[in-house]
Amino acid sequence: METTPRQRRAERRARYHDAVDMNLVSLIDVFTLLIFFLLSHAGGVETLASPKAVKLPDSASQTTPHETVVVTVSPTDILVDGRKVAAVADVINSDDTLIAPLKAELDQVSGRQVIRQENASQARRLTIMGDKAIPYRLLRKIMATSASANYADISFAVRQKGAS
Repeated sequence: METTPRQRRAERRARYHDAVDMNLVSLIDVFTLLIFFLLSHAGGVETLASPKAVKLPDSASQTTPHETVVVTVSPTDILVDGRKVAAVADVINSDDTLIAPLKAELDQVSGRQVIRQENASQARRLTIMGDKAIPYRLLRKIMATSASANYADISFAVRQKGAS
């Protein structure tokens, strides 16, 4: 006895029905958590993390910082985006106006390709996060080195008055 196409379809559906059954509740829970996490962390960069060794000067400015390359100057080290490039004692004792390891690191960072064209103007921004007790001649050398690496928009990180 031969079966009709309708009966064959019904048999196949009955045979594979258990394999297609999925529980979407768990999947929806995971996506809900993922969306919550992404929305809570997508507010943009408003504050810069300051190392404990760096005491920032106070300011009354209300302008929020932009995401830039950060040069951190602690009492002992000079860091670019968290990587140590030079020791403060060596730079202060040097007679050179430019800091060669800092310039090399800034050139390497600026050599990264900008993915979106509208971000090209922001690629040459730099923030100096310097301890408020660093000598001016060190700050001048860092600014001169940054300018020679074609970073034209230089900002200073400060602590907002009244904030801890």
